[in-house]
Amino acid sequence: MKHYDTIKRTIIRLKEIKLESGKGFIEIIKDFYKLRHNIRISFYEYYKFEFEKQTEAFRDTFLSSGNKYHYLEILNPRKYYILARNKYITHLFLENAGIDKAELYCYYDRISRTDNKRIGYDYESVLKILKNKKVNACMIKSTESSHGEGVLLITSIDYTNGGCYLKSYKGEVFELSQLLKKDPLIFESVIEQTAQFRQFNASSVNTVRFITMLSTSGEAEIITAFVKIGKQGSCVDNAGNGGNIDAAINIPTGEICFALQFDGWRKTKPISHHPENGTQLNGIVVENWETIKNQIIRFQQAMPFLRAIGWDIAVTDQGPVVVEINDFWDETGQLFVQKGWKPEIERCYQEWKKYGIMLK
Repeated sequence: MKHYDTIKRTIIRLKEIKLESGKGFIEIIKDFYKLRHNIRISFYEYYKFEFEKQTEAFRDTFLSSGNKYHYLEILNPRKYYILARNKYITHLFLENAGIDKAELYCYYDRISRTDNKRIGYDYESVLKILKNKKVNACMIKSTESSHGEGVLLITSIDYTNGGCYLKSYKGEVFELSQLLKKDPLIFESVIEQTAQFRQFNASSVNTVRFITMLSTSGEAEIITAFVKIGKQGSCVDNAGNGGNIDAAINIPTGEICFALQFDGWRKTKPISHHPENGTQLNGIVVENWETIKNQIIRFQQAMPFLRAIGWDIAVTDQGPVVVEINDFWDETGQLFVQKGWKPEIERCYQEWKKYGIMLK
């Protein structure tokens, strides 16, 4: 049945490509198999990224999921996955590496029995931490979620009458005990973005995704950058949470370009301004861009365990602040910057592969 469903979905997608492109089935299939041979793409990737209409430059440089798995075996070894995939561990590592991030108020894990200033395991211990730190607003996240899933923005907390009532940005009110279930959580400070980034969309923290690489010499470089902007009323900027606005950033200049509205795969359209608030995007230069880039380079150099990192960065008046790091970043950003990053990642992979052989 599973095999049948896969074939059925493939036929539906093939028909959609034919209808939208005007190309014949044979032409589409031949083109897919050519790319599959050259860059190891799946048919789903061919469909998602609309390869039937992409430029040769995009097609030649695209980093497929299949190639990414291969390269990251050396660049981001499996034994270091937890550094990026558990938000509590990430907090501790970034803190000790001197990398700017949100403040960690509390880590909740019902299995733990450590009672200290940051770790709670039940209602009373978490309440004590929040009250002692006078937390009146926070972000609550699952420790191992991604793509903005399970993020709860708390705008106010009422500690009166012996309780703890948390009000979300949507106006919902939760008693603390309702949130403390079996899954571990982190409570962290709300990041205040710059006026420029707040103007893009005020309800979400709009982040810049940087992908950096570390060489065997210890030098680091930024290979791509794009901005993710939320829709009005959303507290997250992720495309996977109801769609978003995305745009490339020119690395040398900091100029925003190629803005598009992302409403799902094959549902994108180019824009120049935010479609809801009218704020100009294309042509705007990110303030303090050189300083931000220099900090991101420093961040990568402080994390030598992971040699190709996707950084979700909030831009604040104090400088760039890490929202999240990704060791297994997705390929979607190639659509936003209109080129792939396979040549850069492959170059880094070959360098570290040769370095490993030399050490043996």
